[in-house]
Amino acid sequence: MAASPSLGARIAGWLGLITHLALFFWYAASGLLAPMWAIAVLMVVWSGLLVLAIWLLRTRPLLTPLVPVFALAFWFLALTAGEAWLGWTG
Repeated sequence: MAASPSLGARIAGWLGLITHLALFFWYAASGLLAPMWAIAVLMVVWSGLLVLAIWLLRTRPLLTPLVPVFALAFWFLALTAGEAWLGWTG
């Protein structure tokens, strides 16, 4: 039988999940810069990362804080690339 995660691991996992939920507003507000199709792609990615965060919270909560770190990096790179290569402007 596997040992349950420590209190610190559970707290870190919940903080990671809450941080990822807060990034929803950044993803949704991207409509100020990106076209609608790009917002749809970003929201699909955010939703997939939410599923991953919930799975990690249940299985490996110490890894859950990595999800919002990746989500923030992906969001920044996607908008930067769209602005540089696709001409997205605000």
